[in-house]
Amino acid sequence: MLEEFPSFAADADRPEEWTAAASMAKPQPQAGDRLASPDGGWGWVVVGALFMASALVFGLLRSLGVFFVEFVQYFDKSAQAVSWITSIAVAIQQLISPVGTALCHAYGARPVVMTGGFLSALGLILASQATSLTHLYLTMGLITGSGWALVFAPTVASVMQYFTRRRSLAMALGFTGVGLSSFAFSPFFQLLVKLYAWRGALLILGGLSLNLMICGALIRPLPAPKALEQKIDKEKKKASCSSFLKRLFIYLELSLLGEKAFLTYGLAVTLFNSGYFVPYVHLVAHSRHVGFSEYQAAFIISATGVTDLVGRVVSGWLSDLRRLRLLHVLCLWTGLTGVFMVLLPMGSIQGSYTGLLVISLAYGFCAGAMTPLVFSAVPDIVGMQRMLGALGLLQLIESLGGLLGPPLSGWLKDQTGSYTASFLVAGGFILAGTLVLATLPNFCSCSPPPSPKNQNHGQNKSPECGLQYNAILSPSPSETQPRTELLTPSQPSLQDLQNCQPDPQLSSLSTPTADPTVL
Repeated sequence: MLEEFPSFAADADRPEEWTAAASMAKPQPQAGDRLASPDGGWGWVVVGALFMASALVFGLLRSLGVFFVEFVQYFDKSAQAVSWITSIAVAIQQLISPVGTALCHAYGARPVVMTGGFLSALGLILASQATSLTHLYLTMGLITGSGWALVFAPTVASVMQYFTRRRSLAMALGFTGVGLSSFAFSPFFQLLVKLYAWRGALLILGGLSLNLMICGALIRPLPAPKALEQKIDKEKKKASCSSFLKRLFIYLELSLLGEKAFLTYGLAVTLFNSGYFVPYVHLVAHSRHVGFSEYQAAFIISATGVTDLVGRVVSGWLSDLRRLRLLHVLCLWTGLTGVFMVLLPMGSIQGSYTGLLVISLAYGFCAGAMTPLVFSAVPDIVGMQRMLGALGLLQLIESLGGLLGPPLSGWLKDQTGSYTASFLVAGGFILAGTLVLATLPNFCSCSPPPSPKNQNHGQNKSPECGLQYNAILSPSPSETQPRTELLTPSQPSLQDLQNCQPDPQLSSLSTPTADPTVL
C-alpha cells in the first residue's frame, strides 16, 4: 500500500507560517503517519461488521413476529397492543439516530457502536423477565431500540468512509445480512421458543446481540498524520470552550435542515419508506386472500427474499462501474420498484399463481437493488464531510414514512376488503419519491461536475470517525494571509456545486494527491 500527500514548494516570499504549515503537512517515514487506504484492507472487515449489525438489527426485527402469538396468549392482549412493541422499537431506532451520529462525532464510531450493542442486549435480557406489555414496551421497545440507533448509522457511515470507488458494492454486501438472517432467524427463533419458551428465547437473543459489541470493536480507528492530529487536538480544545448549544448544532449537523438538496432528498426517501415495507407486511396475506395455499404464499415471500439479495449485490457492482451517475441509477431502481409494486395485485388476476410469482420476483430484485444506493448516494448530496450527521437526520426524517405507510395500507384494506388499493397507494408513494428525486440540483447533468472548494461546516475531525479529514494548515483566523488546506478526495456535494469558485492562490500552493493503491 502506497500513499502520497501534497507537497508544498519552497518560496522565499511565502510567509513563515505557511512554510511551517507545509513542513507539518509533509509526511515522515513512520508507520503511524499515514492514512489507511480506502477500497480495501481493513475496510472489508468493517463490511463484515455491517453484515453482522444489519443481521442482528433488522434481521432480528423482521423475525420478531415469532414471539407475537406467544405474547398474545401469555398476556391475554390484542394483536394490536402487542404490535406496538415492534412499532416502538422501529420508531426509537430511527428517531434517536441523530443522537447516535452526534455521539459518533464526539467520541468516535467504536465506543458508540459497542455501547449500542450493550443496550440492545440489555433490553432483550430484561424483556425475558417482563410481567406486562408495558415492561416489553420499555425493554424491547425503548432500550433495545435505542441500542439499535447507536449501532446502525455509525456502522453504515464507517463503511462509506472506508470505501470510495467500491462504496456501493461494499454497502450492498453489508446489507445482505438482512436477507440472509431473515431466512435463518425465523425457524431458529421458533425452535428456541419451542425448547425454552419465550422467556428463555429472549434471554438467548440478548446474548446473541452482545455480538454487536464485537462489531463495534472491529471498526478500527483510521490513523492520521501528525500534522492532522495536532490540528484535531487544537479544534477539540476550541470546541470544548464553545457553548453546549453550538456544539450540539455542529454535532447534529442541523445546518443541513436549511439546505434544499438535503431536504429534497429527505422528502424522496420518506416517500420511499412509506411504500417500501408494505409488500413485506401484506404480500403473504394478499396471496392467501386471493385463494393460494399457505405454502404457496410462504414460497412467494421466500423467493422474493432471494431476488432481493441478488438485486443488492448486482446493483452495488453495476453502480461502482460508474457508467451512469449514482443518482440516476437510484432513480431507475426506485421507478421500477414502484411500477412492479403497482402491478403486484394485477399478477393474481384470474387466480394466476405464476403471474403473481413473476411480478413478486421482479419487485424483490428492484427493491433490493435500491436499498444500498439510498445510503451510498448521501455523500453525493451533502459531501463526505457531513455524511455522518446526514445519515442520522435522514433516519429521523424517513421515520415519518415508516409510521404512515403500514397503518394506511391496513386502513385501506379494511375499507375496500382487499389489498389492491394498499399496493397501488404504496407504489404511488415510491413513484412520487422518484419524481421528487429528479428535482435535485444538477440531477439532469450526465457527467459529474468538477469538485467544489471544500468548506468547513463543523464536520467531525476525529480520526476514529472518518477517513476524509479537512485539516486547515494555516495561521490563526485573525491573520489576513490566505489559508492552505490538505484535502483527500471526496464526493462533490450537490449543495456546494452552485458555489464552486476556483481559488487561484489555493491552486498555486498545492499539488493534487495521488490516488491510493487499492488493496
